[in-house]
Amino acid sequence: MEFIHLEIPDVVLIKPKVFGDSRGFFFESWEARKFSQAGLAADFVQDNCSSSVENTLRGLHYQIQQPQGKLVRVTSGEVFDVAVDIRRSSPTFGKWVGAVLSAGNKQQMWIPQGFAHGFYVLSAVAEFFYKCTNFYAPRHERTIRWDDPRLAIDWPLHGRTPLLSPKDQAGLSLSAAELYP
Repeated sequence: MEFIHLEIPDVVLIKPKVFGDSRGFFFESWEARKFSQAGLAADFVQDNCSSSVENTLRGLHYQIQQPQGKLVRVTSGEVFDVAVDIRRSSPTFGKWVGAVLSAGNKQQMWIPQGFAHGFYVLSAVAEFFYKCTNFYAPRHERTIRWDDPRLAIDWPLHGRTPLLSPKDQAGLSLSAAELYP
């Protein structure tokens, strides 16, 4: 595995070593020793999977209590995945990083606690899989607006208006949201 620290060094893109032949492929998506050696030791307690149609935007989500670190990947289709640093004390507070994750490139992104997370579906359908370091706690879940001008996330919308859930439509601006210290 190759661990690539992005512009916000706490967010890591993981490129697996893929072994393939005419029958298909094999790769390790998570191996505790390798992740620990890369400084990404995590105790995962929950796996989640979602399916979304093209032009769906989910996020930007986080839990203000019981924060979650997430290891995310796409098992079918393609998404543009985004992490936003919402730790007020961080030198990268309010900055974002993004990467295309797909079933084809098999890349993953590690998003530590203290970040809001979202993704935009680029393919006809995408299945999104994520391992979490803490349990889902709906009462602690918060949403920041995907289109907050302060964040200026360069979503690859190509002039389209994304499909949003009511929760995502009601997201708060970064300046109004409850954030981490």
